[in-house]
Amino acid sequence: MDLATFDRLLAPAGQRLLATVAEQPPGTSDLALGTRLRRDHPGELVAAAIAQQRLREKAVAKLGPDAARLYYTPDALEQATRASVARHRAEQLRDRGAQAVADLGCGIGADLIAFARAGLTVRGIEIDPLRAAIARANLTTLGIDGRVEAGDALETSIADDEIAFVDPARRDGSGRLTRLDQLTPPWEWTARLLDGRAVAKVMPGIAHDAIPTGVGAEWVSDHGDLVEACLWGAGFEVPGHRATVLPTGETIAAHGARARLDPPRRFIVEPDDAVIRAGLVAELGEQIGGGLLDPKIAYLTCDAPPSGALGRWFEIVEELPFRTKSLRAALRERELGTLTVKKRGVDIVPERLIAQLKATGSIPATLLLTRVDGKGRAFWVRPID
Repeated sequence: MDLATFDRLLAPAGQRLLATVAEQPPGTSDLALGTRLRRDHPGELVAAAIAQQRLREKAVAKLGPDAARLYYTPDALEQATRASVARHRAEQLRDRGAQAVADLGCGIGADLIAFARAGLTVRGIEIDPLRAAIARANLTTLGIDGRVEAGDALETSIADDEIAFVDPARRDGSGRLTRLDQLTPPWEWTARLLDGRAVAKVMPGIAHDAIPTGVGAEWVSDHGDLVEACLWGAGFEVPGHRATVLPTGETIAAHGARARLDPPRRFIVEPDDAVIRAGLVAELGEQIGGGLLDPKIAYLTCDAPPSGALGRWFEIVEELPFRTKSLRAALRERELGTLTVKKRGVDIVPERLIAQLKATGSIPATLLLTRVDGKGRAFWVRPID
């Protein structure tokens, strides 16, 4: 879709066409629908309307109820921040005294929407004219005040009362980018902004030693998915690492905890990926009164019952033999079958192990295989939801 086609989509005839597409029953063939609609509408407009409807359907999981009213491009939707994560960040900005935000590379406006709803004055800068137009339309559609300018973030002046927010592009034609030196805008430029009161969203795999001195880092997961690391500039004076788990909003911060080693106790706890990436497994262990099963593996063990969403608890039913042949016999003896295999720190492919175990019993079971003090151990566990 080009800019001219998008403008026609916003016009009354385009809006009626979008409504017609949205009213089609589930399972309607896009090919058949397009063929029928092209009798009365230009082909490029029909294609744009159908594409928007499919993107709206896809966006629901990420953007919630707003998704059915907004506009997208496929790549911009891929990069758009989840609504829950954008809301979390916007509320933190507000609570830290921010009044206005300049979103430098605002895409289709997902973060702009959250900032504005948190009560902040918003200005978006977007180098791609189509994305800028879409962001502008999305604000208008939702009745949100804000400005969107088509321009280069690198050449944008930040007002004294504005917080700069940067969400560098982390995908290109070849897929997801994993290195800071691949980002656009350049990482060096973003790092300079972080000397002051700026916020940057980066890939959750960022190395700890790549985070500038004095910059705070928050790893965020949403419904179990590790989605980003958010860097808070030195001007906010919130250094250190923390992890936040959404939708509950539970947070754990670094305070120099030292992990102890414990033998297997009543529960094995799998920390949330945000906790692991933030390097806060020891802090979580201290919080739940537990210790590590192995110094190099992110499994904790404790006697405390499940509490909070920073980890997932598994109750140990029984320890089983680790060697495949003996484990197969143990499963048969206990009539276990329909296996789920979790593993960490052991050279095992779960699907291959399940095939080798040939468990045909009537009792579903979860097996957790890991190292304890350097040695392979197998546990029959019960997930605690």
